[in-house]
Amino acid sequence: MKENTINDSQADMQTDKSEWLEENNCPMTNALKIIGGKWKLLLLNSISKECPARFGELRKKMQDITHATLTLQLRELERDGIIERKAYAEAPPKVEYKLTTLGQTLIPIIRALCDWGEAYKSHQQKAGACTV
Repeated sequence: MKENTINDSQADMQTDKSEWLEENNCPMTNALKIIGGKWKLLLLNSISKECPARFGELRKKMQDITHATLTLQLRELERDGIIERKAYAEAPPKVEYKLTTLGQTLIPIIRALCDWGEAYKSHQQKAGACTV
């Protein structure tokens, strides 16, 4: 006769699934899905400072980013409602990016991160100066 019990591997699978659900419903995880990565916060910072920002200007400011990666990151931010793209019918093509109302709510967060980065840099310089 077969018992109706959960074996160890089934229990592990259920635990993994509940952890995955909890992790993916976490506000921090949701935020990082939208603005996480190497370039998005840098792009948002640039766009917030020079709004609207043109593609070429963004490319010049972030020389290490490839054309394809810049395009992808901008498209993802646009898809997620953080920036809006405006294309002008002229030659050569002109495209501008600006923060949406939702994107503007990130400005205090970006500023706080910049302030923290400055404080950390200062802390590291002081710590390095004390080293003998």
